[in-house]
Amino acid sequence: MKIGDKLIGPGHRPYLIAEMSGNHNNSLDRALEIVDAAAASGADAIKLQTYTADTMTLNLRAPGFVIDDPKSLWNGRQLYELYDEAHTPWDWHGPIMERAASHGIHCFSSPFDATAVDFLETLNVPAYKIASFEMTDVPLIRKVAATGKPMIISTGMASAAEIGQAVATAREAGAEQIVLLKCTSTYPATPENSNLATISNMRDTFDCAIGLSDHTMGCGVAVASVALGACLIEKHFTFARADGGVDSAFSMEPAEFSLMREEVDRAAMAIGRITYGGTKAEEASKQFRRSLYIAQDMKAGDELTTSNLRLVRPGFGLPPSFFDALVGKRVARDLVAGTPASWDILVP
Repeated sequence: MKIGDKLIGPGHRPYLIAEMSGNHNNSLDRALEIVDAAAASGADAIKLQTYTADTMTLNLRAPGFVIDDPKSLWNGRQLYELYDEAHTPWDWHGPIMERAASHGIHCFSSPFDATAVDFLETLNVPAYKIASFEMTDVPLIRKVAATGKPMIISTGMASAAEIGQAVATAREAGAEQIVLLKCTSTYPATPENSNLATISNMRDTFDCAIGLSDHTMGCGVAVASVALGACLIEKHFTFARADGGVDSAFSMEPAEFSLMREEVDRAAMAIGRITYGGTKAEEASKQFRRSLYIAQDMKAGDELTTSNLRLVRPGFGLPPSFFDALVGKRVARDLVAGTPASWDILVP
């Protein structure tokens, strides 16, 4: 898969997305500064969310339209008011994308309805993200897929059947480049609920590249996902969680994102390939293995014994596996202590 000039998949540097979401706190200046910070922290892309409160929900306080969950960060909030606060004004998208381009990073978005897709197409975004709560929205998936742009689909709590339907719908509508994101739709999420073992199964089951939409704190889960095959990671991003904002509590700060960039790159490089017998870099270390050495001065015709033949470092003599074969043999010439054992010291 390729987004803009970046190849995404096995053998390539993990692609990191900094999700701005509502962390702009209703300030375009802050939004632009977040783009600057994300680029400086090693992000490959900044991601927005394109919706309005009216395209997301109804302006009601009826049951279901007010969050009633003591464990939720947004408990007691009316959905309409929450989305109105968190949305990114559509006339900000252009300036934000221009700022991203000035840093050489991508900027794209999660559309939440058909009008958002139409709008984003006027900005020529390089890719689309389908949010986890929207991945069962078959008309939206069909609309995005028809653009022919790369699609990133977050799976959240979707069943295998629902993921299969989303992938099939996207492919039938014209999508050729799809990344599925393993995602736990809790905010924040916990490592024990991340179930990263699913990554390889998702790759094999749906024949797609797999990434991670990560709402856990820190970068440990992201690093582990790369080791298991994730090629793309999305993390919410802000200047400082103390600044507040609808998603700030589970967002990464710049120093944390920089650390994640460093560590996921290390993990990706460490995967390498299946190999045995050591690498070229290890060749010099072979001298620190044990090997067979003459431990005492010997005269021609003397017999090798467990006293004058020793297994010691360095490793320039015969391997230890030949110890029993050499004991009892006679030497063909005078030898000094410290001579590495070799076949040519023996009487034929």
